[in-house]
Amino acid sequence: MLDTIRKRFGLLGRNIGYSFSKGYFTEKFNNEKLEGCTYENFDIPEITAFPEIIKNTPDLKGMNVTIPYKEVVIPYLDKLSKKATEIGAVNTLKFTKKGKLKGYNTDYYGFMKSLEPLLQPHHKKALILGTGGASKGVAYALKELGILYTFVSREAKEGIIDYDSINATTFDNYQIIINSSPVGTSPNTDAFPLIPYEYFTEKHIAYDLIYNPAETQFLKKAKARGAQTKNGQDMLVFQADKAWKIWNR
Repeated sequence: MLDTIRKRFGLLGRNIGYSFSKGYFTEKFNNEKLEGCTYENFDIPEITAFPEIIKNTPDLKGMNVTIPYKEVVIPYLDKLSKKATEIGAVNTLKFTKKGKLKGYNTDYYGFMKSLEPLLQPHHKKALILGTGGASKGVAYALKELGILYTFVSREAKEGIIDYDSINATTFDNYQIIINSSPVGTSPNTDAFPLIPYEYFTEKHIAYDLIYNPAETQFLKKAKARGAQTKNGQDMLVFQADKAWKIWNR
């Protein structure tokens, strides 16, 4: 029995009872008869509790990281992959053979793989709503795809516009609108980013990183104007599969 005891994996985040990852990996372990593999949520109120998890979970082999810890976990890591360093956010952690904790970003890969099939020649520029850790992977993916992007936040700063600046001309110039903020996620499903939805057209892509609910108010409002819509479910599957490969190489 000893060789089937435990390879533990988990998700680091806050208020993550709804999480996709636990269900996905638990089902994967069952379907593939990966005995001894378990996946659990490490739901902590502050990142300062992270070292205790590491100390008290000796069988831990790898972790996913979600909001709001994709950036603030970095100082607790021993190493970063080259891409995670460039992106400035991590969503996958691995314990190396030497016991070091290394951070990776598979968000950018998941987003890129899920967006690519939707792209047409006129999709040249994107607005990224939100400036948190998830937005950084999105920006990196867009750069890899050769798509120019601008961040949107509540306050305008250098290289960032505010929501009040978005108008008909903005929508003419930006054909992809991506919600990388948590606005509209369960349980606050009536919420939506405050943008002028009337300017969406059939030439636009509205992409929401949120997957719960499957169709957010952001996506519903964009779809009503003819936009092509996509939620974050496929992105999550792609990034989770990439994380699994990292943990097992």
